[in-house]
Amino acid sequence: MSQSTVLYERDGRIARLTLNRPDALNAINDELPGELRAAVERANADEAVHVIVLSGAGRAFCSGYDLRRYAESPRPVPGSQEMPWDPMVDYQSMSRNTECFMSLWRSLKPTVAKVHGYAVAGGSDIALCCDLVVMAEDARIGYPPARVWGCPTTAMWVYRVGAERAKRMLLTGDLIDGREARAMGLVTDAVPASELDAHVEALVRRMAGIPKNQLMMQKLMVNQAYENMGLATTQMIATLFDGIARHTPEGVAFKARCEEVGFSRAVKERDGT
Repeated sequence: MSQSTVLYERDGRIARLTLNRPDALNAINDELPGELRAAVERANADEAVHVIVLSGAGRAFCSGYDLRRYAESPRPVPGSQEMPWDPMVDYQSMSRNTECFMSLWRSLKPTVAKVHGYAVAGGSDIALCCDLVVMAEDARIGYPPARVWGCPTTAMWVYRVGAERAKRMLLTGDLIDGREARAMGLVTDAVPASELDAHVEALVRRMAGIPKNQLMMQKLMVNQAYENMGLATTQMIATLFDGIARHTPEGVAFKARCEEVGFSRAVKERDGT
C-alpha cells in the first residue's frame, strides 16, 4: 500500500483514508480517482467500520488535477484532445472520475474530510463530496479553473451553499479560507490548524458510537432529497461543460500557454496574481 495514491488504515470503527502524493500536494493523477473509490468500497465492505475519514498527506489536502501532467504536456493528453475534439470521449473519462469522487457521497458509511493547506479545483470536488468537511482556519478552498479551463463536475457547490453563494465562488474563481467557508455554510466547521486533528477525532469518534444501520438510514434519507432535486442531471451537465471549457478557444489558448511557460506562470496570468 505504500506506493498507492490513497492509503488505507482501519482504527477500530474508523477507516482512515489518506491521499498520498505529498510531493505534488496530492494532485490528482490517472490512478488517484479509482484508488480513492476502491478505498471507499473497502471501508464499506468492512463490517467493523462505522465512519470514514479522508485527509491528505504532507502540506495540503489536494491541489486539484496534476497540471504538470495534464496542462504542460503537449496534446493529446487526458482532458486535452487533438482538435476537433469528441465531447463524448471527454465525458466518458471525466464522468468516471466524477463517479469515483462521488463514492464518498454515496458511501453507505458517513465520510468526513479533514482539510488543511489547500482543497482547490478537483481537490474541492473531492472534499465537498464528503458528508462533513472540517477545515483548518488558514486552509484555502475554491475552484480557480472557473476562470478558464474547467467546471466543477460534481456540482456540489450549489447543493452546499445555494445559488447565490455558488455563483459568488464560480463567477470569480476565488479562494476562501476556512473561516469564510464556515461562515457561508460551505463546510461543517473551521478550527485553528493546531486543533484540526483533535477536533476531527472527537467528531468521528462521536459518530462511530452510533449503530451502522442508524448512520446509513440518516445518510440515505438526506442524500435522497438531493437526488430528488436533480443532482445526477446537474452533474451530467457540469461534466459536459467541464470538457467544453477545456476545448473552447480560451481553453485551448490557456493550454498552449501552459506548454509554453509552465502552468504556474500561466495560472498566475489567468488569475491575475
